[in-house]
Amino acid sequence: MSIKLDNRHLYLQVIDRLKQDIELGVYKEKEKLPSEFDLAKQLGVSRATLREALRILEEENVIIRRHGVGTFVNAKPLFTSGIEQLNSVTDMILQAGMKPGTIFLSSSTVGATEEDIRRFSCSTNEEIVIMERVRTANGEPVVYCIDKVPEKILPETFSHGEESIFSILEEEANRKITYAVAQIEPIGYHEKISPILECEPETALLVLKQMHFDELDEPVLFSVNYFKADKFSFQVLRKRP
Repeated sequence: MSIKLDNRHLYLQVIDRLKQDIELGVYKEKEKLPSEFDLAKQLGVSRATLREALRILEEENVIIRRHGVGTFVNAKPLFTSGIEQLNSVTDMILQAGMKPGTIFLSSSTVGATEEDIRRFSCSTNEEIVIMERVRTANGEPVVYCIDKVPEKILPETFSHGEESIFSILEEEANRKITYAVAQIEPIGYHEKISPILECEPETALLVLKQMHFDELDEPVLFSVNYFKADKFSFQVLRKRP
């Protein structure tokens, strides 16, 4: 059925039509779409128009194109969050109705680097605890976490078995995190982390780097979280001044 039904650019109509077909289940998650030739013929548009629509749909993570294999419908993110909302990974997983879990990888205490001294405003002889963990949702690995905390902040009763570092800092160290300065960037396949998260070769990662501050505006936690881009979606609320 042709989509030439309104006055908008054809590629916009193609985008809407394909999104509608995916929503209705005509094309299911992870299903391969027809070839460009067949799809363009079905929709009554040129292959150039179809390619422009597919390019935008790929940018929006609606589809994924595998070189030499074909075009597939992307799985919908399981977890969504406004980037302006400071939620722990544990909270995000719970809000999705899933069970959070932790695979502890390593913990070490090292001397503060120049970067740590700048981040935490600490002295050169202070030590930093570095923890690496994989967070799971219903047993599936979804986030690779690297957390750095000044050793003096952590309570003596600190246990790696705790799910949320936010909770540890608030309940055991009396340091409530109230805000964070965040930076987010997409990266491609990561040689070390992608296999641990059981990513397909074409699955990108979203890297969220955050410096967390407590009620006294003191830096208490620096985290680098690698999210599976096909599982997580972040939005931001923007307002005019």
